[in-house]
Amino acid sequence: MRLIGQDVLTRAIRKHPVIRGWIQAWVINVESAHWESLTDVRHTYPSADGVKLRSRLVVTVFNVNGNKYRLLASIRFDAQFVQVLELLTHAEYDKSAWKGKY
Repeated sequence: MRLIGQDVLTRAIRKHPVIRGWIQAWVINVESAHWESLTDVRHTYPSADGVKLRSRLVVTVFNVNGNKYRLLASIRFDAQFVQVLELLTHAEYDKSAWKGKY
């Protein structure tokens, strides 16, 4: 998979250094993956979830660092790319304000 939005990850690591190792491993996994569906994603990340928004975009949510953070990504299985949208704390994610952005 091609990974788009690494600048989002860089900013998130600066803000939350504790996630560095998890993010580095995630990047390696994504770049070496050939996912064709959310089921494929779940083979590596069992708790990954697809959230369908009003805009019809499906955002894949990854639990980061023991579910303390949430990584939001848009995955285009047909084009083989993952676009990182945001990394939020669990509390920020729970507010659901992010759903109106996409």
